[in-house]
Amino acid sequence: MSLPFHPHDGDPVPPALRGFARAHADLVELHESPAHLVARHRHPDRRVGLVSGGGSGHEPLHGGFLGRGMLDAVAPGKVFASPHNRQVLEASRAAAGPGGVVHVVKNYTGDRINFGIAAERLRMDGVEVRRVLVDDDLATESAETATGRRGTGATVVVEKILGGAADAGLGLDELAELGSAVAGASRSLAVASRAQTSMHTGEPSFDLRPDELEYGVGIHGERAQRSITRPATEELVEQMLGELVDALPGDGDQVITVVNGLGGATLLELYGLHELVAEGLERRGLATAGQLVGTLVPALDMTGFSISLTRTPAAWLPWWNAPATTPALTIDRQEATP
Repeated sequence: MSLPFHPHDGDPVPPALRGFARAHADLVELHESPAHLVARHRHPDRRVGLVSGGGSGHEPLHGGFLGRGMLDAVAPGKVFASPHNRQVLEASRAAAGPGGVVHVVKNYTGDRINFGIAAERLRMDGVEVRRVLVDDDLATESAETATGRRGTGATVVVEKILGGAADAGLGLDELAELGSAVAGASRSLAVASRAQTSMHTGEPSFDLRPDELEYGVGIHGERAQRSITRPATEELVEQMLGELVDALPGDGDQVITVVNGLGGATLLELYGLHELVAEGLERRGLATAGQLVGTLVPALDMTGFSISLTRTPAAWLPWWNAPATTPALTIDRQEATP
């Protein structure tokens, strides 16, 4: 047993939010009732606010991507739980520009419902709202999955490209169309060798044998539809890449890649995985037009990683490479530093 180091007052989210806001006080502002975070700075040409949110336990998503060049406000829920619609509403009121607000929503039932209720109330306030739904998880691309693909690692790509485009002055419908196109061009796949630690028991939330992997695992502690015998890492990445590339819509030859740790993978591992991904793409005739490596969308401390690919036309790259200053991602000219 190994309990996490949370304060012993119940919900670990409020103190973490206060600590996050204190650590990045130059970039973000915390409002506690209802809980939401607002960026302190935005590009003067931005006319439309960008708002996202979701359950906690995926840090730095979403609050880590608040700031100039990315999101204007976020609504953080409890661990692995949707934010309340009042949180989304107040975050959106704070973020909305003269052109309205775009909601970036990962495809989970609770998020869809609560962002939807907030959108209706915003419209009653006279605020124009559009939704971009992120549904990139290849493991849930099945007719048997009633809710469709889950939203996972490609959310960061959607938020970055939309942020650059919003700073370029694109309008509400243009941003909604762009965000939906980016999400539609993205697929992700995740594997894990150890479940995240239960905050209550200090034990893994589900058991795996040492020679097993969860193949297609989610980011909320849910098990994958199948476990596999663990292959060599090179073989594993090759299998994941093959499935992702086969499923990727479109026919362009450039992709943005995200090699994402699920919480318990080291940077030593992630950079090695990134090299395998880049080599595999080259063998398939695909060029890497942009890349992120790091723990960006974890599932608490799950030991595993995900690979996300976004087939990317050249027109999106100026927005991908546009400057951004956020707690978790700084882009200065062409250099990205997660």
